[in-house]
Amino acid sequence: MRTRSNRHRAIAAITGVVLSALVLAGCALDQHVDVDTPPQADVALPDETVQQLQDAVTHAMGTSGSSGAIVGVWAPWSGSWVAGLGTQRPDGGGDVTADMRFPAGKITRAMTCDVLYEVAASGTVKLSDSVSQYVAGVPDLSDVTLEQLCDGTSGIGSFASQLYAVWLANPTRTWDPRYLASFGLGQPRGGAPGAAYRDSDAGYVLLGLALERATGQSAADLYADHIVDPLDLAATALGDADGGALLAGGQSMPTAEGPVDCAQPRDLTDTSTSIGFTDAGVITDIDDLGRYVQAMASGALVADEDRFADPLPATGDAPSWYTAAGGALQAGSLIGQFGKVPGYITAAFSDPATGLTVAVVLNNSAVDANVGAYLAWELAAIASKAPATDGQTAPEAGLPWTAEQYHEAIAAAAVCTPPAPE
Repeated sequence: MRTRSNRHRAIAAITGVVLSALVLAGCALDQHVDVDTPPQADVALPDETVQQLQDAVTHAMGTSGSSGAIVGVWAPWSGSWVAGLGTQRPDGGGDVTADMRFPAGKITRAMTCDVLYEVAASGTVKLSDSVSQYVAGVPDLSDVTLEQLCDGTSGIGSFASQLYAVWLANPTRTWDPRYLASFGLGQPRGGAPGAAYRDSDAGYVLLGLALERATGQSAADLYADHIVDPLDLAATALGDADGGALLAGGQSMPTAEGPVDCAQPRDLTDTSTSIGFTDAGVITDIDDLGRYVQAMASGALVADEDRFADPLPATGDAPSWYTAAGGALQAGSLIGQFGKVPGYITAAFSDPATGLTVAVVLNNSAVDANVGAYLAWELAAIASKAPATDGQTAPEAGLPWTAEQYHEAIAAAAVCTPPAPE
């Protein structure tokens, strides 16, 4: 079970006093936050590296039935590659461009934890506060803390698997977060709080509700104040998109004969973000997503040394390098998140030491959500070997997997047959 350091409690108390004094004095806080990562080389990645990255993305598009994808890869010592690939739909619908917005999916979880840690630093809540202190009418949660909701160690179940078919059938329906959480709460608890990691969308929804109650602000406003404004994320918001072009999303469905119809996916572009709330309800674009995951991984928003200090295995059979803590997943030196919502699979990871960052979205959710992580890790493995540009030095540290390993894993998870190379 995770414990908090005396140093953290002292920092939180001092921070709360300082913030209160500034508010009482009528001072306006400078919200801008700089991300402390190695300076990004202002050049494109080498052509050979870009070709390898593009081949990886198009392969994942083919196996998942995605007609389009948006990808960003930033290797500070070598360069960057940001691109939209393919078309909005299999029959056309216009080219995908890199400035299109899309659901951030489970990366929303890390943002919810950012808000928790910042609100705790101000003294409004304690990480050790019971959930039942802020969310009334939910049984048997007096022994679950806000921090355990963030870490995914509450033992609470999930609702997505129970409701996914309903979302596909009625994508525009608006869902009440308490109703969503009730499906996770209705499942048997997965052990004592704090004992093990259990993927729980209901836990992050409950955490969002608790933060709303504790602060008197809506979750959307909390995201704006604590994440969007400090990081200048102009395309990012919690809730349905209300501006800018949106990447079309869909899901290929099984035919009466059994095989998935990869040519005509069900259109899910207008799926309500209320299905995710503070678990998966953020809309963003690729540049914002890359900047956010860099900030989250490097601790630019949350100055808490304990957030990722005591991680737990992300799955029962996870390799030693794959762990979970603080609303994020740690894969080797990378910190990030991945997941899917109807129509989209999204992943983003960053190495706080080297600044290596990858972010990607596929616009078909028929394949397993793990494909998002596999693709991000394949891209990271490719980019980690990119040569240094003039005046730069490539990092020596590598990743505990190869690009080929996750290329094969994506192929093994295929629901569609990729087109043969020309």
